[in-house]
Amino acid sequence: MNRVGIGYDVHQLVKGRKLILGGVEIPHETGLDGHSDADALIHAIADALLGASGLEDIGYYFPNTDPQWKDKPSRVFLEKIRQMLHTSNIKIVNVDASLVCEAPKIKPHIKAMKAVIAESLMIKTDQVGIKATTNETMGFVGRKEGICAMAVASLELP
Repeated sequence: MNRVGIGYDVHQLVKGRKLILGGVEIPHETGLDGHSDADALIHAIADALLGASGLEDIGYYFPNTDPQWKDKPSRVFLEKIRQMLHTSNIKIVNVDASLVCEAPKIKPHIKAMKAVIAESLMIKTDQVGIKATTNETMGFVGRKEGICAMAVASLELP
């Protein structure tokens, strides 16, 4: 049986934090605020995987109230979710995600992001889709106050 899940995440941009998206540090004057590394792209993918498998959301497994996740790289979340899926004989068919931000330019970093995500999930890079767009200067994203990500995941269940 095939199942599909969706994920969404958003974080505020703040000074004094590194910008990590898709497990890749991107040079920028601001970074995403959060308990872990605040990687909105990986958080959206994590929720899509968890949703497709019928499990609880990312906050259930990696709560921002738990000190063990403080400043952790979000790729660790993907690795733990992959292990959970593997234990249940669930196969990842593919993940596809979109980042919405005004800056920085994402395209130069997509290949590296796909490599990190594919490695974390133990799938091929052609099973990972990443796109980026702007919000045409509208709303909090348009004002460069935050970045959001949306993702879908397709799983094959036994």
